[in-house]
Amino acid sequence: MTDPAKLKLHAALLDQMAATVAVDLEEALFAGDLSMDELSDSVLRCADCASAAHCTRWLAAAEMPVAAPPGFCRNRELLQRLQAGEGR
Repeated sequence: MTDPAKLKLHAALLDQMAATVAVDLEEALFAGDLSMDELSDSVLRCADCASAAHCTRWLAAAEMPVAAPPGFCRNRELLQRLQAGEGR
């Protein structure tokens, strides 16, 4: 099981990454474009990533909105799908 503090950190990183690429995860959930299972899985993918410090630096330097998530982002495909307005 993953440490709750680590999950909170990565949930926040995912939310920041989504906002940086102009994706509203809450809106995507309500619109049915994102399921709770997909959101949970995306947080776990993020928590499995060894680039949290790199991600934090990238987010701090990013000028919003950014056209696409960085190549190292494990949720890049999901975020790009949501950016494009494509549902599940």
